[in-house]
Amino acid sequence: MYSNEDYLLQLLQEAGQIDPAYVQEITAGLTGQSPLEYFLEKGDVTESVVAQVAATNSGVEYLDLGNVMLSEVLADRMPIEVARQYRAIPVADDGSYLSVAVADVLDFEVLDSLPHVVGRELVFYSATPSGIAKGMTTIYGEDSDDSSDAVTVVGEVTDEGVDAPIIKMVNGILVDAFKSRASDIHIEPLETSLRVRNRIDGKLVEVASHPKKLLPAVIARLKVMSSTMSIAEKRLPQDGRIQIRMGGKEVDLRVSSVPSNHGESIVMRILDKSALTLGLGQLGFLSDDQETFRELIGLPDGIILVTGPTGSGKTTTLYACLNEINKPDKKIITVEDPVEYELAGINQVMVKADIGMTFGAALRSMLRQAPNIIMVGEIRDKETAEIAIQASLTGHLVFSTLHTNDAPSAVARLADIGIKRFLIASAVRAIMAQRLVRTLCSKCATPGVLTEKELSSLNIDPSQMANANIMSPNGCENCKGGGYRGRSGIYEVFKIDDEVRHLINQDLSTPQLRKRARELGMRTLREDGIRKVLTGKTTAAEVIGVTMADSD
Repeated sequence: MYSNEDYLLQLLQEAGQIDPAYVQEITAGLTGQSPLEYFLEKGDVTESVVAQVAATNSGVEYLDLGNVMLSEVLADRMPIEVARQYRAIPVADDGSYLSVAVADVLDFEVLDSLPHVVGRELVFYSATPSGIAKGMTTIYGEDSDDSSDAVTVVGEVTDEGVDAPIIKMVNGILVDAFKSRASDIHIEPLETSLRVRNRIDGKLVEVASHPKKLLPAVIARLKVMSSTMSIAEKRLPQDGRIQIRMGGKEVDLRVSSVPSNHGESIVMRILDKSALTLGLGQLGFLSDDQETFRELIGLPDGIILVTGPTGSGKTTTLYACLNEINKPDKKIITVEDPVEYELAGINQVMVKADIGMTFGAALRSMLRQAPNIIMVGEIRDKETAEIAIQASLTGHLVFSTLHTNDAPSAVARLADIGIKRFLIASAVRAIMAQRLVRTLCSKCATPGVLTEKELSSLNIDPSQMANANIMSPNGCENCKGGGYRGRSGIYEVFKIDDEVRHLINQDLSTPQLRKRARELGMRTLREDGIRKVLTGKTTAAEVIGVTMADSD
């Protein structure tokens, strides 16, 4: 909604509009929503207050558009596409200066670019986003806020070969996915139709079906938008990236095309930049695990591993860790395949295996840059693991991921790829397994009970139910009738202390190591999930579903 929500939230606190202690309390337990969005939704602050605070701190005046007479004659002062892209409307023209109301005056790119785009000297005013939306309708007509058109491709020069209805259709697919908080979009050719599905909170939902004949034009449009994909190539898989602006936000899409028996299939992953500013509390850590993990990421050296299957949120956790410890006195370098998000103040290197820039080669080069902290996107082979371990043993803190089902299994995985156990014991400081569970919608969740089967499956002791707050999904407009909104993590934190190092050196099997880890206090994924069921954050069905492999 706003270009720099953290800064704006800080300004609101400094202006006495919202209590800092309240902000800290809400932020610690918030998932799937930014704090400012939450405060606006709850009415703790209003859009007009936010616009006035932003105005004061950007040196412009606040304008209540409800008290301004807007006219259709202003439509020719600024093209509707420009108004949509910059969330700005013309409000007056005295012949010398054009007065423009902006929904986000802290977005300095808007203030810098808009005069050049319009070709006029402008006087800026701060206004509310809802006021801007209503003003657009007054100036440009009833359909001026048609979201299917409100998409701008960053850097696009031409739409050659693609007609306007297809552009509008593709834009509509993107906007619908963005509004529904989808993590990825699947455009799939079937025998007689073109199916569109969105993954929302980890579940695929069919949202549209189109005539099969539209497939070539839709694929061509998406390839044009990516600029790096070939329209002519239909036989080989391709990867690309699309950068768009919609609803006043910059959105990145990672695109993958694969030829199938009915035509090319496209999957677009929506890269949610809000993940960059998440704190550990927002990831789903309860207070004790949060404190433990914060201590671990503050260590001066060693390896911290995050494990789990694809789609379990490992990358988001790593980014949150880096965000937590990213200070001016620390040099942080990452090596990723690919670089999904750009992190301010951090040096990021992308793997390019076709030119010899492998994880191993990148790591060797990174060490010559004298970093304090290194993030390796994934440990895939012996070479990468060996370099990461040597880096940790020579005074670097290393973060990385592995594909294992639980935390203790990571020891066996490293041993399987050729790392000696005494090196694992010496270098690894902690291993954390994680999964994602859907969180209950805060608007409509209702008190519930656990069935006998759920109590048995989760092995919940009756004493745990004394202070439990069991909630059930219901369904409302906020969660689109599903009963869930957003996802949160459940965690298994395995600290490697002196006793565990001794056990690793003894070459214990994974079941033996896991048993001893539990005796030493490690809480399993399922046990952490149970805590979140008992506090009303999620349901037993969610926890059971993602922890089927937890046999304890």
